[in-house]
Amino acid sequence: MRHSPSHRCKSYLKRLKPEFAATAVPWNVPDLCAAYNWPTQQTGGGVIAIVELGGGWVQSDIESYFQSLGQPPPSITDVSVDGTQNTPNQGGSAGDADMEVALDIEVAAASYFAATGQTASIRMYWSQDIASAVKMAATDGCDVCSISWGSDEANWGKPAAEQMESIAAAATQAGMIVLAAAGDNDSSDGGPTPANVDVPASCPHVIGCGGTNKTSTSETVWNDNPGQTNGEGTGGGYSTIFPVQAFQKGAPPAPASSQAGKGRMVPDVAANADPKTGYTIFVHGVSAVVGGTSAVAPLYAGLFAAMGTKKGFVTPTLWQNSQAFHDITQGNNGFYQAAPGPDPCSGLGAPIGSRIRGRF
Repeated sequence: MRHSPSHRCKSYLKRLKPEFAATAVPWNVPDLCAAYNWPTQQTGGGVIAIVELGGGWVQSDIESYFQSLGQPPPSITDVSVDGTQNTPNQGGSAGDADMEVALDIEVAAASYFAATGQTASIRMYWSQDIASAVKMAATDGCDVCSISWGSDEANWGKPAAEQMESIAAAATQAGMIVLAAAGDNDSSDGGPTPANVDVPASCPHVIGCGGTNKTSTSETVWNDNPGQTNGEGTGGGYSTIFPVQAFQKGAPPAPASSQAGKGRMVPDVAANADPKTGYTIFVHGVSAVVGGTSAVAPLYAGLFAAMGTKKGFVTPTLWQNSQAFHDITQGNNGFYQAAPGPDPCSGLGAPIGSRIRGRF
């Protein structure tokens, strides 16, 4: 494995714990898209890149999943960036990496189909380095890139994080939207202090994707460990590397605390991520319920790809149109509390798909 910053990254997938299985009410993607008022009959055409640092997929799982939805399966192409390959677990059981890959493909493609009625075109970029994969996806002309892996800024360090941002900026200049999960370990992001944010989600040219608990009647910040800054819940906070961004109009300033960063706020947007209101996927021959902010990036990827090609740096437009999002005002991720308007738990909020479409 190459010793890049990405070698310390992990996927942001959370399995549904057995003790919650009896009471969980998961979503299938078409129903969730309908609840988020996805646009329909879009012309589509956007090619979706998905970055994976491990695991693999098999065609039979994809066919079974989409058959269960009454949809045709997407077109999937594997691309090796550095020799890393599509390598599903040969034992037949689903490790977290295989579940991550299945979640990414199935959510992105089903989201795209919900908006277009067409099969998605997906390119899987297998790599040990996120930045290299993003660079290749942009070079190949992909229109949207979904990243469900990351690590806190301290693990990356400033030089590597700034290099990641430079590549993301070049990718958006080439017309590719870049999305990344904000993390699944509350405000600490799994770090030693109570407030950290995640790379690549904190990069200014990446859309940081946070998580919620969404039922049929309510939506709150995802945090399964209330009162703790390090548990299972959405990442979010303020960067220690990247400065405050002028495009984040209405974002609250960082709190006056030596424990928190003072720069760019994360996330930009949010959507359902709690495993207890999670996603039903199909992997290694069986259905499973999973969550995590790793579901949010591909959900938005499908929406943006349905809106056409070469949209590029869309983040400022999103921030200029907060009315295209459902404001999340209840809950916290440990160090930060949701409030009316943008906040470092849920960003602008959850999508109102047709309104987002109306801005592009």
